[in-house]
Order: sequence, then structure tokens, then C-alpha cells
Amino acid sequence: MNTAGMLAEAFDRVGEAVHAAVEGLGPEDLDARVDPGANSISWLVWHLTRVQDDHIADAAGTDQIWLTDGWADRFALPFDASATGYGQSAEEVAAVRVESAELLLGYFDAVQERTLDFVAGLEGHALDRIVDENWSPPVTLGVRLISVVAEDLQHAGQAAYVRGMLERA
Repeated sequence: MNTAGMLAEAFDRVGEAVHAAVEGLGPEDLDARVDPGANSISWLVWHLTRVQDDHIADAAGTDQIWLTDGWADRFALPFDASATGYGQSAEEVAAVRVESAELLLGYFDAVQERTLDFVAGLEGHALDRIVDENWSPPVTLGVRLISVVAEDLQHAGQAAYVRGMLERA
């Protein structure tokens, strides 16, 4: 398996986990929080998608589709359109409410498509390119992509856990 194939497989697994956590749920379940400080499925999937959109756009030298393809307007969240969810308060988490699973998955699928297009063209040495010098050591493209996969899978798993809790309640 080559580099591009391995990355595509990793991101495909993220997509499978996200769809399994979201499909078939209505807004009430998507926005439910098991306690006042907990993250909802809506927030978890929105956040993992925002981070993926932000990081892939930065690495690819493109704009985030959240900003350019109307997703920020469709979600109509009550905070700055550049927000990705990092450092948000419990009140901000509660403000991420969606009208449908289709909206949430529509944004995820659009970001996923762009991600898969980006990684399809990568070869081994491309992963050594420095993409963020704000860290010591500087972050390479390979490290950034693995970080995105790891965070995405963690949050998709959390969303699946919340779904399981809601289904058993």
C-alpha cells in the first residue's frame, strides 16, 4: 500500500464511524447532552469536521469549505465563522444545534471528499513538508494528517458512545 492509499483508508474509517454515529438520528438526539457539561453528537461531529476542514485547507493552500461553500450560513451558529470548537465553553457547545443529520453529514461529506482528493496526490516525501512552525519541533504534513485522523476517530467514537447512551435510555 502506498502513502496515499494508507491515508485514504484512514480517512475512510473516519467517514464510516461518523456516518454510523449520525445516520437515522433526529435533531433532538443529535443535540442531546447527557449532562450540562457534555458534548452532543452535533457538536462532536461539527467540531471534528471543522478541524479537518481547517487543517486540510491549510495544508493544501485552499480556503475552508465552511467559509466558501455556504456551510457557515446553513448552520447559522451564534459565533464567529472561523470557530472550530477548540476552547469552547459549555454554553458554546450547547449552541451547536442542527436541523438534521443530513445537514451535519452534508458538511462532513464535503470535507471528506476534499480530504480524499488532497491525500490522493501525496507521495512519501510530501509528508515531510513543514506545515506549522508554531510548535517545537515544527509540525510536518504527515504529523498533521495523523493528528487529524486521531482526533476525528476519537470524537467519532465519543459520538457513537453518546448515541449508545441515548438509545439505551
